[in-house]
Amino acid sequence: MTALALIVITTSLVIISSPSNGQSLTGSPANPKLKFSTPLPPGIASPAKVETRLGTLNFFDGFPDKATAEKLYDNLDFQRAVQSYLLAIPAVNQAANRNAIRTLGPVNTVVPIFEQLLDSRSIFLTANDNTVYSWTWLDLTKGPLVLEVPPKVLGTVNDIWFRWVIDVGITGPDKGEGGKYLFLPPGYKGEIPSGYNVVKSPTFNIWIPWRSFLVKGDPKPGVELVTKNTKIYPLNSANNPPALNFVNMSGKPFNTVAPADYRFWELLNQVVQEEPSESLDQIRLGYYASIGIQKGKPFKPDERMKKILTEAAAVGDATARTIAFHNRQKEAYYYPNSAWQLPFIGGYKFQTQPDVLNMDAYIYYYFMATGVTPAMEEKMVGLGSQYAWTARDAKGNLLDGGKNYRLHLPPNIPVKDFWSVILYSNQTRSQIQTDQQFPSVGSQTKGLLVNADGSVDIYFGPKPPAGKENNWVQTIPETGWNTILRLYGPLEPWFDKTWRPGEIELLK
Repeated sequence: MTALALIVITTSLVIISSPSNGQSLTGSPANPKLKFSTPLPPGIASPAKVETRLGTLNFFDGFPDKATAEKLYDNLDFQRAVQSYLLAIPAVNQAANRNAIRTLGPVNTVVPIFEQLLDSRSIFLTANDNTVYSWTWLDLTKGPLVLEVPPKVLGTVNDIWFRWVIDVGITGPDKGEGGKYLFLPPGYKGEIPSGYNVVKSPTFNIWIPWRSFLVKGDPKPGVELVTKNTKIYPLNSANNPPALNFVNMSGKPFNTVAPADYRFWELLNQVVQEEPSESLDQIRLGYYASIGIQKGKPFKPDERMKKILTEAAAVGDATARTIAFHNRQKEAYYYPNSAWQLPFIGGYKFQTQPDVLNMDAYIYYYFMATGVTPAMEEKMVGLGSQYAWTARDAKGNLLDGGKNYRLHLPPNIPVKDFWSVILYSNQTRSQIQTDQQFPSVGSQTKGLLVNADGSVDIYFGPKPPAGKENNWVQTIPETGWNTILRLYGPLEPWFDKTWRPGEIELLK
């Protein structure tokens, strides 16, 4: 057989096995009285009545009646609003954070810093109390800005849509030595001088958080590095940078978590109006436009649409909570038959298959947490950080603040730097508020009890077990909680899973 004949036969087989794009119509004509009537193709015609979860839908020869059309448009607007809500959680979280920080002073002049660490009085999504947080929001609407990053920090850059742009500090180009970063706004066409780590930002507003570390339990050395070395200035003011306002946030009640009611849409509209449409894909922008949020146009929904948007926000929040607390993806869990979940399902891009967004992974992370960087999920032995999260005990039951539990961490906890276990509220996803300023136990805890074999037992409940006070985190009856195990400078046994944390056991 010739090669040409083989190609012809193979092609024929492909054509035969492919789905047909047409149908041969057989049987009786749809209307035998009409000269050119043919059989009605199956699956095309609409019945006069269709029973659905929306109720009865009525049609005249395929034409929806007025009541049906109104019902279906209400449903369509509601569906699009719920999907818009879920897709917009990252941007709205960013807007809430940024707007809160703007209350501290003019843009590009303020650096919030937690000089005595972040404690439970602050409402920040899954923030830790182990490191000194400081960050800034840059506003590039007036042109390029230079940020001088201090040494010995671990940080990242996220745009307003909450996408990773670049790392700074230990996992960034400066490798923890400190450095100058030049941030260029979208569409910048000017000259780019040498001597900078150049970052082309996709959005005008960008968030740059970093953490500095305790030295023998003392936050002061890290604070001094930040306050002495951080600078922000326009490119044309390099020789005379303006002074920054470092605002100590420790111990201050302060909220950066986004609302889950109608105000959610107002924050989304703010982002859409302020940023170039080119910075986001047309599908998400199309969803937002379909509910009345469109760049260059006022957001003025009528009473019908306000009612739909208000309900959609409630359903969107409930859906995000369900995805987070009842995750049904096998890829979400570190180990079989375990409650410990990954924060990043499919990596920091949330892709469990190439170039395809895993919607539930995306929603789960951005509902629970902030800060996106490969340094929090990629295998970097001895660098960055790794996380395990759970809201359930060993039997899969929710963690009840009125009950007592124990978490066993086996010997040789695989960290180069330190580890911690911090408790969070299921409502705010921020540190739980109890009589303890810092609701955590970790390797930096003073007086931590370590078992003879090097393992550690941590206790959770309304009251501490006798003699275990230093290894105990208080919980409150009639509330739930969740927790994150953090490993800073994770070692190989974490990645190859030869070391794994115990499950949280209910104590009788």
